[in-house]
Amino acid sequence: MLTSVPGTNDVFAQSKEYPFREPVFRYITQTAEQVLRSSGAQMIHTPIFEYAEVLQKGVGVTSDIVVKKEMYTFEDRGGRVLGLRPEPTASIVRAYNQHGMKVWPQPVRLFTWGPIFRAERHQKGRYKQFHQVDYEALGSADPLVDAEAIALMVQIYRALGLKGLEVKLGSVGDPEDRVRYNDYLRGLFRPYAQGLSEDSRVRLESNPMRILDSKSETDQRIVAEVGVRPMLEFLGLEARSFHESVAGYLEKLGVPFTVDPSIVRGLDYYVRTAWEVHHSRIGAKSALGGGGRYDGLSEMLGGPRVPGVGWGIGIERVAIALEQEGVEIPADPAPDLYLVPLDEAAKLEALQIAQRLRPAFRVEMAYAPKSPRKGLEEALKREARFVGLLGEAERARGVVTLKHLETGDQREVSWEALGEALGPVPGVRL
Repeated sequence: MLTSVPGTNDVFAQSKEYPFREPVFRYITQTAEQVLRSSGAQMIHTPIFEYAEVLQKGVGVTSDIVVKKEMYTFEDRGGRVLGLRPEPTASIVRAYNQHGMKVWPQPVRLFTWGPIFRAERHQKGRYKQFHQVDYEALGSADPLVDAEAIALMVQIYRALGLKGLEVKLGSVGDPEDRVRYNDYLRGLFRPYAQGLSEDSRVRLESNPMRILDSKSETDQRIVAEVGVRPMLEFLGLEARSFHESVAGYLEKLGVPFTVDPSIVRGLDYYVRTAWEVHHSRIGAKSALGGGGRYDGLSEMLGGPRVPGVGWGIGIERVAIALEQEGVEIPADPAPDLYLVPLDEAAKLEALQIAQRLRPAFRVEMAYAPKSPRKGLEEALKREARFVGLLGEAERARGVVTLKHLETGDQREVSWEALGEALGPVPGVRL
């Protein structure tokens, strides 16, 4: 029997693995959509594959995704190299440029959700296909836009029912600040180069800030030993003022946060604001999501300079946090009516009745004839409000034997009066 690729998961209602239950995914994505739409953000759907160049520039040529070949790439029939998206931001910025959104009222605020692909080694909590909710605000360099992005992210977590949250706010400064900081890091780490991991030895010259968030325990021991000064100490006046403005806005918006000088972003197009939201109950790697400002990405994709800020929320990680906090996911509504054909001839009539009642009512049916007792058992298992029996006797009189499963009240109801008997729901007629 063929099975799914390791590191991928089927998401369905009865899944025994909590993060991959479809009602949990739906609860997270619908809650996020409600919060973001209420703020005026618009949904966007971009392709899950792009020209590889778009995605490579979007994640940075020195990132693990490119260096370690974690991006899925393939060649199409025309010899073009395409890739599955390892993150959504580059696709959204590409769409902003391609469709002339620069002439829209700015900032253009867009969100999406969907699968993300990384060719990583499969292990618990790390998947080759996982899912994110993503939000991007393009076209404004106002620190208020950064603060709103963080506030919206926190509002989604709170709307989901999460409480153990910690917002960590940092800054990566302006490009010239990062040049100074990288020069400082090179001088600091060069005497320890032989002790660094192979990846970090490469990064030492190309992108030393990436050493600070290395996954290598050896690298982290060296980072702790040398006593790295934080990026915040290297901020220029404008970047420092911007950081203080974001912090001030968050305080006025009632969003608790701590300033974390260790938050870094190694990509050249990231500037100024960077943040993460953590949850104490999901283990050492406690980040539920994070974001930052990336004013240089549009130019890297061949477009004009477009300031932008955005974030991503890991759906699987949020699902784990919901489980840890014991948040009860709203159950799908039970059927209003479960129709039971008592003979072969009643099957089509049951479906006709169901179609006329839907979608105002949730109507399910048995697709094979059942005895009244068996039909009642199935209706009870589905927690239906009513069971409707339809056999030869009912058909002759144009009625359904309708039983309320909570009260036990049973009566015959004509097809035309079923809507009123079930609801009533205004505007429904049979």
